[in-house]
Amino acid sequence: MEILVGKRSHVEAITEIFNHYILTSNARFEEEIFTYENRLEWFLQFNPDTRHQIYVAQTHNEVLGFACSQPYRPSMAFSETVEVTIYLRENAKGAGIGTALYTSLFSALSTQRVHRALCGIALPNDASVNFHKRFGFSEVGVFNEYVRAC
Repeated sequence: MEILVGKRSHVEAITEIFNHYILTSNARFEEEIFTYENRLEWFLQFNPDTRHQIYVAQTHNEVLGFACSQPYRPSMAFSETVEVTIYLRENAKGAGIGTALYTSLFSALSTQRVHRALCGIALPNDASVNFHKRFGFSEVGVFNEYVRAC
């Protein structure tokens, strides 16, 4: 397995991973699956020379997962805050791939002006909560009772 800076050629696999979670879990709140085109537009925000980066784990040309840092909110007050996220293929969980991805991402972010990294986790998700705690994250609040728009 290798950890690589995300490339345009990875977007199709990243889209598949996102769509798996949209269709099978509460981890995403989208009501429609992503298309290659809208994920490509999303992908263009990443640059290894900025605080907005994306890494993929790959073996034998198969993308096993990805981790990224994105803008949190458009306000200047949050310019040095990033929201991080990580998604793995089901068959890649529990093999240390998530740890390798976040280690690479946070190492790269340590060279950028990042004051705070945060993440949002849809509950219940003990595995993700525990994983993030291992990286020093702590719970600061809970949004509850989200509903879909009518």
